[in-house]
Amino acid sequence: MTTSSSPLIAEWSLPPNTTLGSSVRSFSIEREIRRRLPWPVRKFVHVQGNVVHLRMPPDGMELFTSTSQQVEKAMEGSATWPVLPSELEDILGISSRERHKWMKAGRLQSAGTRTIKLRGRAKAVTFHVFDPQHIEDILDRDLPAIWREEDADASSDNRRRAAAKARLTRQRKGKRYDDGASEDADPSVELEGWDAFAAEDLLR
Repeated sequence: MTTSSSPLIAEWSLPPNTTLGSSVRSFSIEREIRRRLPWPVRKFVHVQGNVVHLRMPPDGMELFTSTSQQVEKAMEGSATWPVLPSELEDILGISSRERHKWMKAGRLQSAGTRTIKLRGRAKAVTFHVFDPQHIEDILDRDLPAIWREEDADASSDNRRRAAAKARLTRQRKGKRYDDGASEDADPSVELEGWDAFAAEDLLR
């Protein structure tokens, strides 16, 4: 039973493709919704999983009603909000190194950049963001597992080629050394001034 001391509560479900199963993205969505609300009511909004919660004191029905409308408006288009790098890594279960590597290879496609100034830093930070539909497609097709396997095969091929190149280099160096040693040992090779050296009996 609701009493005069009961808090005022409202809830909204986010589409499944909004958070993409990521707690990191849920937190980012919470921050974005709060950012679009007036400062005094931001603390009353929380996102857990795919649900947005609004929980306010019981003595402010008018404020609760207006805040509910503002939350609904703030949530508009949330499924299309760009995916941030930290969200991407959590959604796909990849490392920062893999993110950079796969972006450079064109596997991960940037949807543009965003520039923010972090607290405590003098310079702004610019980073790539991603289209949630693109990331959802990668997730559904389990492409990170396929890419890791392809990268492992490529690394193995590179190691084999490097080993073969190293063997060929050693063989060439060994052949040059053998050719030089045989020339030094050839008795038919005449040394300049040898006759004068021998005439002085310097070998005795």
